[in-house]
Amino acid sequence: MPDGPNPKAPDYDDDFYAWTQHQAAVLREMPVTDNRFDREHVADEIEDLGKNVRNAVRSQVRRIVEHFLKLQYSPSRDPRADWMASIVDARAILMDDLTTTLKADVARELDRLYRLARKQAGLGLERYREHGAADLMPSECPYSIDEILQDDWYPELVEQP
Repeated sequence: MPDGPNPKAPDYDDDFYAWTQHQAAVLREMPVTDNRFDREHVADEIEDLGKNVRNAVRSQVRRIVEHFLKLQYSPSRDPRADWMASIVDARAILMDDLTTTLKADVARELDRLYRLARKQAGLGLERYREHGAADLMPSECPYSIDEILQDDWYPELVEQP
């Protein structure tokens, strides 16, 4: 039996989310002879730690996309710096938690995340009576994962008709 963790298992430092999901699955498969150990709840808690990180990553992607839409479709000039600052902050938070597994998860979830971000952006634009801007937002996500994550990339403003 080799020393250390299984080389095929996700590494804690490289991919925390994948590690938590793997460790929970391994824990559930282990035989338990001591009924004092609450294996199922411990596995659930480990699994939930990873899900919390996954949900935080998804939330930051939604925030970036929401502000991309506002930057691209709002004719307002005053809030642009705040939207860009929010994007910079969200990207910084993402870089702390993003792993290969979570990047793939976000890619799979991007259409759903976009719909949620579009709805939020639309409500924000409507709040400031920018009905035309809200109507211009595309129904499908126009941004790639690479654009969302790329430092200093922002969509260009779409001029109002």
